[in-house]
Amino acid sequence: MHQPVRNIALVVEYDGTDFHGFQVQPALRTVQGELEQGLLSVAQEQIRVAAAGRTDAGVHALGQVVSFKTKSQLSPDAILRALNSVLPDDLVVKKCVEAPPDFHARFSARSRWYRYTILNRPEPTALARAYVYHFKRRLDLEAMQMASDLLVGTHDYASFARVGSGATDTIRTVCQASWSRLDSLVFFDIGADGFLPQMVRGIVGTLIWVGTNKISVDEFREVMEARDRKVAGPTVPARGLCFIRATYGVPFGFQASAS
Repeated sequence: MHQPVRNIALVVEYDGTDFHGFQVQPALRTVQGELEQGLLSVAQEQIRVAAAGRTDAGVHALGQVVSFKTKSQLSPDAILRALNSVLPDDLVVKKCVEAPPDFHARFSARSRWYRYTILNRPEPTALARAYVYHFKRRLDLEAMQMASDLLVGTHDYASFARVGSGATDTIRTVCQASWSRLDSLVFFDIGADGFLPQMVRGIVGTLIWVGTNKISVDEFREVMEARDRKVAGPTVPARGLCFIRATYGVPFGFQASAS
């Protein structure tokens, strides 16, 4: 009997420390590779998954969205339970829903949201060292926010992208870029329609220059307008970055989040 092809969407959480990023790579441990191996075990078929954001090595996720096609007739709840029984401890499926036939985790996404976390105090941390970037000097969040306001809108972000990334179109639209502080923790939250490779980490490294008075807000604007990675700040470590959520306009009640 012919089995209809179904479209399934997942929200997954992972600790990126021991992954070589999301996208499958030969002989390397990746999130995509683990998910596809788990689906092979659960659905007994070769399945290729797509993600809302292809996170780099060491980057974490609370609300990564994944979609795939399958002939399996398992219910979404059964898929969720079965996957979590075979996946490694650093990768968890939080939600599983039936998606419309044309839904695609990457191409259907309207926005993607990341958070970068800095431990801003003289002493480092032992317990949270895999999830924060330790920066000793006190950061001037007021100046950093003024510079971040320049990021909002549709701009060319080539100055912050990884050199040699192969991106031909470096224009994106950022809808929010904001800083906040909770005791010694500093958070940078940014949402956009899409991101260039290492774009968030390049932005944060350059904003730290602003926060330590190495460059002014006006000079940050000049860095943006230069569209040249060589004039921007360093790429901060991946461990402080987390994919928080993706948003969609689909009508089936699926809004991916960390909840």
